[in-house]
Amino acid sequence: MDSPPFQSAAIDQANPQEFLLSGWWTARGIGAIAPELETLSVPAGHTLVMDGAGIDAFDTAGAWVLQKLLRRLRGAGAAVTLRALRTEFSKLLEVVGQQVDATRNKPVALAARPDSTLTAFGRSCDSASRQAIALLGFVGECAVTLAGCIRQPARLRWRPILYNIRSAGFDALPIVGLLSLLLGIVVAYQGADQLRRYGANIFVADLVGLSMLREFAPLITAIIIAGRSGSAYAAQIGTMQVTEEIDAMRTIGIAPMELLVLPKILALLIAMPLLTVFADGLGVFGGMIMARAQLGVDFGEFLDRFVKAVSPTACLIGIGKAPVFAAIIAVVGCFQGFRTSGGADSVGRSTTRSVVQSIFLVIVADALFSVAFSALDL
Repeated sequence: MDSPPFQSAAIDQANPQEFLLSGWWTARGIGAIAPELETLSVPAGHTLVMDGAGIDAFDTAGAWVLQKLLRRLRGAGAAVTLRALRTEFSKLLEVVGQQVDATRNKPVALAARPDSTLTAFGRSCDSASRQAIALLGFVGECAVTLAGCIRQPARLRWRPILYNIRSAGFDALPIVGLLSLLLGIVVAYQGADQLRRYGANIFVADLVGLSMLREFAPLITAIIIAGRSGSAYAAQIGTMQVTEEIDAMRTIGIAPMELLVLPKILALLIAMPLLTVFADGLGVFGGMIMARAQLGVDFGEFLDRFVKAVSPTACLIGIGKAPVFAAIIAVVGCFQGFRTSGGADSVGRSTTRSVVQSIFLVIVADALFSVAFSALDL
């Protein structure tokens, strides 16, 4: 059976109590009568009949418009009756009416009350404890992977290790060297006035040597590497997590811990002590420059006093901290990368967390080292 030719929807008033509906009450046909339907009104208490026998086509758009009209007129107090509508059109009109009722009766979600200070503090503590437990689990997973590679050295991927040594170590030499040089200059400059006041100019070697080798050089190196390499680890792994590359690696049988995490940890364990030694040398050199400029202490006098004042133990203490700091930075950076989920904004948040947590844990570890070395009289 051929469908009737297209005819725009129309509504005609046969008499004061009856309207005739005709044409295509569809998305295509109702546009012409939309203004007329908006202005159609019936006095309250009147009885009105709408005859739908002339409707040739009907869809959800037409049903929604007709439902809206009927509800508006009935809401104004008129008694409106719809008759002679085809059975299939009546069912569609009923379904649309049910959806309108469901939408209207759906409870409105109330705005959540802001948490109290105590509740917010509790949530923060719970989140921190969960993250700490997850970090310990990640450390255990790294340890298991490392043990497996030690048993089977062929599983070690030397090319990623060497690449990370270059990117995290060699490429970081300029910034580490410059900041260490400036830090040595600052330490010597700040102590110059006090030492000159008591005629103890030569003791600037003690000040610069002990402070740089024991504390400042490993700490400033760790902070630079946390901001430079730790953030890069989190961003790289986080991006791979978001784009599902890590899931693809697991699918084809490549262990992400062996390919992504272990090479970074091993590379940083090798590079950090070397960077610390480099920072030691430039920090002491910066102190020598300032000692000569401000206190008149020549390089020879400075080095002679430096050798007497700074024992090998002080140098080894500073270098010994470096692997611990390296492990903290690499593990936290990779851990935050694997916890990334969502989109690009989540990668940014993970990168920020990795830097903040790495620097915080490095400073805490340094404080614990100081307490332990003091107790051991080192």
